[in-house]
Amino acid sequence: MDKGSPVLQAVHHVALICSDYEKSKHFYVTILGLRIIAEHYRAARSSWKLDLALPNGTQLELFSFPNPPARPSQPEACGLRHLAFVVRDLDAFVAWLATNNIAVEPIRVDEYTSKRFTFFQDPDGLPLELYELFE
Repeated sequence: MDKGSPVLQAVHHVALICSDYEKSKHFYVTILGLRIIAEHYRAARSSWKLDLALPNGTQLELFSFPNPPARPSQPEACGLRHLAFVVRDLDAFVAWLATNNIAVEPIRVDEYTSKRFTFFQDPDGLPLELYELFE
């Protein structure tokens, strides 16, 4: 890019579509601990929109629509592969997920960064990653 090119600053939000609004709301708010910013029912679309925030200000938008098509996860399809969250204590978060009956893959080490990470899925099978970073 040349010196006059615009620069992206950060990710503002990621939008997700869920099949069961209440189940996904519970998962993202109660289990993952995201803060609710706003919640709106959009009657014209028979759809909920839930705005959620991570501590750093990044947001997730959770949408519900009647009868959305299933997301192809296996085999992996073009598009969003997974969503990764930073955690400070991977072992504690994995234990928390286990107490909530959420299956988590074995912890691995990134061969390029030497950081620990693991994967689990949201209620609709979207792969989610926990990536351990220390300050």
